[in-house]
Order: sequence, then C-alpha cells, then structure tokens
Amino acid sequence: MAGSNNGRTQLDDSSEYDRKSEVQAFDDSKVGVKGLLDAGVTRLPRIFLHNQPVVEKKSDPVTKFSIPVIDFEGLGKTAAQRADIVRELKDACENWGFFQIVHHEIPSSVMEKVLEGVRNFHEEDPKVKKEFYSRDVTRKFTYNTNFDLHKAPTANWRDTLYCVMAPNPPDPDEIPEVCRDVLIKYAEYVMKLGLTLYELLSEALGLNPYHLKDIECADGLFLAGHYYPACPEPDYTLGLSGHTDSGFLTIIVQDPIGGLQVFHKNQWVDVPFLPGALIVNIGDLMQLITNDKFKSVLHRVLAKNVGTRISVASLFRVQFQEGSESRLYGPIKELLSEENPPKYREPSRKEYVAYLYNKGLDGTSLLSQYFKLQK
Repeated sequence: MAGSNNGRTQLDDSSEYDRKSEVQAFDDSKVGVKGLLDAGVTRLPRIFLHNQPVVEKKSDPVTKFSIPVIDFEGLGKTAAQRADIVRELKDACENWGFFQIVHHEIPSSVMEKVLEGVRNFHEEDPKVKKEFYSRDVTRKFTYNTNFDLHKAPTANWRDTLYCVMAPNPPDPDEIPEVCRDVLIKYAEYVMKLGLTLYELLSEALGLNPYHLKDIECADGLFLAGHYYPACPEPDYTLGLSGHTDSGFLTIIVQDPIGGLQVFHKNQWVDVPFLPGALIVNIGDLMQLITNDKFKSVLHRVLAKNVGTRISVASLFRVQFQEGSESRLYGPIKELLSEENPPKYREPSRKEYVAYLYNKGLDGTSLLSQYFKLQK
C-alpha cells in the first residue's frame, strides 16, 4: 500500500505544475472540497497530495494506550470527589495533553444540534456560502478551505467555518441563519464549561481556583466548525495535518465517524467517539504559561472514504482584539523557582497571533520555533 501511495505521488509530481496558481484558482472558486465532490471529482487534485507513506498515517491497532476519560459527575458533591477529578486532570494534562470528559454540563441535545448546524451550513447552497468565503482574519464569521492554504506545502481535505464568539461576538445577523442560534447557544455552554475547567486546572497547578481566569485565559473564544466530506482517495491526503493547537484550551465535540488521532509516546493513538463526551486538549499558550507543566501535543485527522465527519472545536485563544494587542503572555511567576526557571520569553498578543497565521500547520508548535529561550 505504501508503495502505491509513493507511486501516486510521484506520478502527479513528475510533470511540473504551477502549484501557486492551482491553489489560487481553487481558492478563487470559493466552493471548497465540498464543491469538488459535488462536481464529481474521483481523484484528488495535486494540491491535496501528501508525500508521506501510508503506514505513517495509521494507528497501531494493538496499541496499549487509550485516551484518559474523566467523569465530572461528582464535581459538585464532595471535596474528596473534586480532589479526585483535579488529580485525574493534572495527570492527563502532564502526560497526555488530551482527555475526554463525561457527565459535564453541556446537554447531549445541544452538542447534537451544533453538529447539525455546522453540517447544514456546509451543505447550504454554494451561492449562499460564497458570501462568507474569506481569508480576512478580522471578520467575525468566515468560511474557507484550510486557513493556511497558501502557506502549507499540501492542502487538507476539509472545509471550515470560523466564528469569533468572545470577547467581541458578531452581531447575530452576521452569522448565517442556518446555524446562528445553535452556535450562539453552544458558545454560551462552552464558555461556562471553560470557566469550570480553568478552576480545576488552576487547582491542579497548585494555584487559587480563579488564577487562570484572572489572567484572561477565558477571554477569547473562537469556534471552528469542520466539515470533512468522504474523500475519494483517503490514503493520499489528510483531513487535518499533524499540529498543536495555538491557544490555551480546546473543547471538541465530534460525530461518530472518527479519524482524530493523538501522537503519544511515538505513536498515533485514536480518539474514539464516546456518546455524550467532549474532548479537551491543552494548547501551546497553556504550555507556555505553565512553563511546560501541561503539555500541548501533536494531533491530526485522517481522511475517510465513508460518510462526512463533522466536528466543532472551541478554542480559548487570543485573536486580533482592538486595544489589547500589547498584552504579554509568559510563564506564571508562581510556578517558577531557581530549580524551574522560565523556559519561554513573553510574546505580546499581537506578536503571537501574527506568528500563528504566518506559520500554518507544519507539524511543529509555535513554542519550539519562536518563543523558547535558549539554554
């Protein structure tokens, strides 16, 4: 199989082509990968071909690892139960950077409706969708294929809607009617859950429960509604390249199709669908402010040739925000000591966001490339 992948890639790369022009032409069409499928594409356009062996994309079917699952049911009951949850979170954040939570405060019905709303937008009439197709990162609601399409060496098989929900949400009429109410309602639930998580994570760091909230970790919320249609040649591309998230914390709701994987102890581990569960992962900014205590880890999404995968990632992260570009982020002073000196410099919000959009998804984190202090 790996050999056939390399053969397919070499075949398409053998004749030189103007990649930049093909990417621009695809972008100008504003139809996304959904539009390619609707047009009857049965082979991947060259801009989507990944030059890597198939074997690297598969998880080990006999892996002994499984993503931690943390039950929030006893959260408000006793101090002992809360302490147990904090301990489990601490372990997951230090050793995995990824975990699932069950019996949280977001109703399953709300989770199902937001997935349905995202699907409905992406399956809307192309003429309607095109009005929102944009790469202007200052707009509150946009949709496009791959935010880094013009920077990444290879395109990924997905379309995404983006909506800035905090601190300055869009006027409701800026959000398409087909997904407006569910996005707004879901964001309210996510913000509340985020504050709960920040309290628990603050305690896991040995800080007062409101520390992470007080340093504005919950101020920015950015929703990404991903649409991964069935791929005609899933062995030759990815739904989402290996990457780390840029923000503090990401909360993900996914449908049963699957494909999300985490890189743990040098192997890819599947993140299975659990009914009613939410996936939570640590981002680069959280790793920076905790001085490597909590880990931001590589993850990706495989392309599939069955069904359409829908997921909604809610990222607590900094965005372009008027009047706050000079805000600095550095390791939390209370976590530092002679034995644990700062490992990162303090970038401003403006600098951090600029690096994020200029870098794209290249399999490395912002931290190692731009912000780590030299020893």
